[in-house]
Amino acid sequence: MSQIDSTALTEQDARDGIEQQVVGAVICHAGKFLVLQRPTTDFRGGTWELPSGKVEQGEDLLAALHREVAEETGLKIEEVSEYLGAFEYLSGSGKRTRQHTWLVTTTSHEDVTLTEHDAHAWSTDASEYPVSSEVQTLIAKAMKTTAS
Repeated sequence: MSQIDSTALTEQDARDGIEQQVVGAVICHAGKFLVLQRPTTDFRGGTWELPSGKVEQGEDLLAALHREVAEETGLKIEEVSEYLGAFEYLSGSGKRTRQHTWLVTTTSHEDVTLTEHDAHAWSTDASEYPVSSEVQTLIAKAMKTTAS
């Protein structure tokens, strides 16, 4: 298990000039992972992504992870098992953004309740849904970790 100090990540992001932090979760259950489809009217509309969202001012990354998973899926994180890595992008408002992603398990998998997305799917193949190459890499790492 790869534990990362979330405070150290936040400090590094500040040194790197990151303007906005985002947290993401690869939620795995029975060899499948959860992906969500963005509303067509949103930034990067219609694409599939991991449950993720912005970190609020002064909020710890792991607290934000728990909050975002609950807000976007209705699921409750049972365990944060591994830090999978980060990637950067420019947000819709032009902010330099870094997404930190963890492998998590939830207390349930059947009761997905969407509040910010048009659809969800449980999949075994990251190429089945049009996710970004960064998300494909994180999913592959998570699936390798859960298979071992």
